[in-house]
Amino acid sequence: MSVGSGAGEPRAQSPGRSAAGNIAFGAGLLLVLATMTLGAFAGVALTIGLADDSFLSSAIPDDGRNAMGIGGIGMGGLLGLMLPLLLLAAVRGTEEKPRLGPGEALLKALALVLFSVYLVVVSLLAAQLGWILPKGPTTLVSFFVVGFSWMPLALVPWERFGLGGVGGLLPSSGGTSRGTSLDKGGESGKSD
Repeated sequence: MSVGSGAGEPRAQSPGRSAAGNIAFGAGLLLVLATMTLGAFAGVALTIGLADDSFLSSAIPDDGRNAMGIGGIGMGGLLGLMLPLLLLAAVRGTEEKPRLGPGEALLKALALVLFSVYLVVVSLLAAQLGWILPKGPTTLVSFFVVGFSWMPLALVPWERFGLGGVGGLLPSSGGTSRGTSLDKGGESGKSD
């Protein structure tokens, strides 16, 4: 009879999170999702306000109004998602990933704000399709234009500008890739 494998026996605790850690993680996740959603709503209100009641209202056709809203969703959702993560990275760190210094956190926050402004400018350009296309096709095209506008920026070597870790705010597995671990295991198994 094997020890510890019965259905009624308690399992050994893994060295993972405690119950309080799980509750804190869940609360943090809900907070980030709430800030992302509220940021998206605020971004839509801001960009639709720009389209309706600002100096830009004459440059945005009625059929391109939804394109500005799509840019607002991207802008507000990104800021609402990344700024709490940036704040968390600035106040909390681990041995593998030390916390951000104030200068680095400010630089990354500025990069996020500039990228959000970039999304609004792209949505303003996509809104110009409203002069020649009806509302539905303009909205559909602007969804893809704004959604994929980050791709050219992904090709820029941000490490040279000190912004290489913006994507590093999100947690990683911390392990090695499958190819590396298999190679190591294969080499250690040989007895030449």
